[in-house]
Amino acid sequence: METVPFLLFDGDCADALTFYRDCLGGELTITRLGETPMKDLFPAETHERVISAHLGGGGVDLSAADWMAADLGPVRGNMSAVFVTGPADAAFRAAFERLTRGAQARHLQELHQMPFGLYGQLYDRYGVQWIFRGDNG
Repeated sequence: METVPFLLFDGDCADALTFYRDCLGGELTITRLGETPMKDLFPAETHERVISAHLGGGGVDLSAADWMAADLGPVRGNMSAVFVTGPADAAFRAAFERLTRGAQARHLQELHQMPFGLYGQLYDRYGVQWIFRGDNG
């Protein structure tokens, strides 16, 4: 069994996953509602919303979609986090730095040494929380 983070967005899923691909690498696949047989069940203005997105490869594995539930609204940023672990090397530090572009400054904890390894966290420009823990090596 594997655990894969699943992120929900409010119309900007494709933009967010493209940004994450640019920061972390991997292959991105996106399916929009209008490309599926389900499109007839939804208004035409929702057909550009992402029904399924996956970013995978090179140690990255994220799934996501745009919010589709009509009776509930999304609460951004506080219902999920992506936990990034690995060696505290240059690639690890570079991924963290790229994700800080447009990040919420008041919630940014720059990478810093802790007893258990290198640690940092941020809420990115899409409201998603990222927690980094790099091995001491």
